[in-house]
Amino acid sequence: MTESTALYDIPGPHARRRHLLYGLASTAVLLALLGWILYLLFDNDQFTSTKWSPFLYEGIQELLLEGLGNTLKAFAYASVLSLALGAVLATGRLSEHRVPRWISTVLVEFFRAMPVLVMIFFIFVALKVQALPALVAGLTLYNGSVLAEVFRTGIHSVARGQGEAAYALGMRKTQVMTYVLAPQAVRAMLPTIISQLVVALKDTSLGYLITYEEFLHAGKLIASNLDYDLPFIPVVMVISPIYIGMCMLLSWFATWVARRERRSPKTKAAEVAPAEPQTLLPGPQ
Repeated sequence: MTESTALYDIPGPHARRRHLLYGLASTAVLLALLGWILYLLFDNDQFTSTKWSPFLYEGIQELLLEGLGNTLKAFAYASVLSLALGAVLATGRLSEHRVPRWISTVLVEFFRAMPVLVMIFFIFVALKVQALPALVAGLTLYNGSVLAEVFRTGIHSVARGQGEAAYALGMRKTQVMTYVLAPQAVRAMLPTIISQLVVALKDTSLGYLITYEEFLHAGKLIASNLDYDLPFIPVVMVISPIYIGMCMLLSWFATWVARRERRSPKTKAAEVAPAEPQTLLPGPQ
């Protein structure tokens, strides 16, 4: 049962009726908008068999699958490298030495402020790098700098007493970070990390601007070779659900992780050996 808190009270009968009316009104507006969009699509003959039959051709299906594979390949490279770069930059920002801390801070702030598309174009045009490495490099620099802040914030979210207790036991800073702070910070960081990977997955679509043959580029190529009016609309209706489905899958995974991490960790009582007779110290008893 829902409980009231300092910031939220259980709604009464009138509030529940008002919330119900708000929900019904919002649902009606969304259904009306969806119906209007479907009406426009039917009115423009976007669901005729002529416009959807090309997707039954094996060549077009192979082109879409190849583009989807290239998208997932770029995402895999970018996600792994972004996590590695984020860990390195976060380590530099947490360093006690000024030089690595300042260098890491400048890099993080610069790449966070720089638009992803500008970095991809610069690497592709100015540095003359191939399409896939240019796309992966741009995504890595941006998402790695964002993840560096996520890692640093997660480390700082751990209670200060945890690190102080570890230092009091004689552990070095590397040991404190590896065995004490990082494992506890992962609980807070993991949902945000996965959410940032959703951003990286969506940004792989920027690859079509540098002629990388990813999923969106495959759809553009198909639409440009179809010989009927508005050929891009059926292509968009095929590609969009797949993009949305992949992003929703990652978002669902992030939500599942967040819900699982909010649960109290289960601990087991340590077994204690039974007391045994010991040699008594000399002296009056």
